[in-house]
Amino acid sequence: MELLNIQHIEKYYGSKSSLTKAIDDISFSVEEGEFVAIMGASGSGKTTLLNCISTIDRVTAGHISLENTDITTLKGKALNKFRREKLGFIFQDFNLLDTLTAYENISLALSIQKKPAAEIDKAVKTVAEQLGITEVLQKYPYQMSGGQKQRVASARAIVTDPKLVLADEPTGALDSKAARCCLSVSSTSTVSAAPL
Repeated sequence: MELLNIQHIEKYYGSKSSLTKAIDDISFSVEEGEFVAIMGASGSGKTTLLNCISTIDRVTAGHISLENTDITTLKGKALNKFRREKLGFIFQDFNLLDTLTAYENISLALSIQKKPAAEIDKAVKTVAEQLGITEVLQKYPYQMSGGQKQRVASARAIVTDPKLVLADEPTGALDSKAARCCLSVSSTSTVSAAPL
């Protein structure tokens, strides 16, 4: 079953006098449960594409649909609700909150969704065990290695059981064993960007 459909999207940056085309007429679809890797050279638009799919950035032209909802038209509360309920993000630079422990970083999205404390605790501990980060749950980001931060960011992205996980170089800070573990834990559809 088709989950994500991208039709003829384009993205421009800058003003009319110095316009840069970051995405040029991209179309593809992702089936439920499918893992898609977007590969290209540095500066080729991979992160921009992920930012457009994630609604962090707006497309200049074209349409992006998730579960038959055109997300390019969402605004305000509807857009926030969509992000909270449908998407998981794994950022290239982790984006962990420095003042929160790993446990708190992972549980934040569930807290925002107003899940009961017992449900949050169970979900966080389950995903932490799956990703091998139980021992760092009470540590702050500055106390963790790059690989541990990457796994905490991955846990945060999948703990809410989103429909789609968007990952920008999700295994860049991981060894091959940890990378395989991270990629196998999520049963959701994943769109991932990686350099060539």
